[in-house]
Parts: sequence; structure tokens; C-alpha cells
Amino acid sequence: MAAIILETVIKANPIGRWYLEIRDSEEERTEICLDLDEYAQKIEDMGAIYGGDVEVAWSAEENVTQVQINEVRQAMMMYEQKLQEEQAEQNNPDDGGFNPNG
Repeated sequence: MAAIILETVIKANPIGRWYLEIRDSEEERTEICLDLDEYAQKIEDMGAIYGGDVEVAWSAEENVTQVQINEVRQAMMMYEQKLQEEQAEQNNPDDGGFNPNG
């Protein structure tokens, strides 16, 4: 089975703050996310229906500025870096114990 595509649209509210809208056209479901932690959780929840086999198609509404798009990109990079660091800690826990090489 091919991965299901969840559409993510970067949108801006009237005061200029960006938010993300996720659309699952298969389930006719739409979710609104105000930050990337909420977004990641909702992508995970929505993807669970499909066994986690999802792809995300990104777009932005016309009223979204390049600055807002860059803010989302930067926030996404920081979020991914945080996840990588957490995974590295789980894979290589530093228990502060004896280090024979130290």
C-alpha cells in the first residue's frame, strides 16, 4: 500500500501569526495546529490510522509571507534537532558512572 498524503497548509491569522492546517482527504478530517509540538502529535495521531505510513505535502496560502514561511522552516529544523538529541540520549545514556577511557 502506498503512503497516504496528509496536506499541511501554512496559514496566517489576521494579526499575522502563522498556524498549520492538516487535511486528510481520505478521512475528510481537518486539524488546526498553533505550534510544532501540537502539529507533530496530530500528524502522529492522524497517521496511526494508516499504520504510520504517511507523507506530508506542504503548501502556503497566498497571504502567508516569506518571513512566516521561514519561521515555520526554522521552527521545524529546531524541532527535528531536538528530536535527534533526545533519540541520541536514549541510545547513549550517560549515567555518570565509571569511564574506563577517562
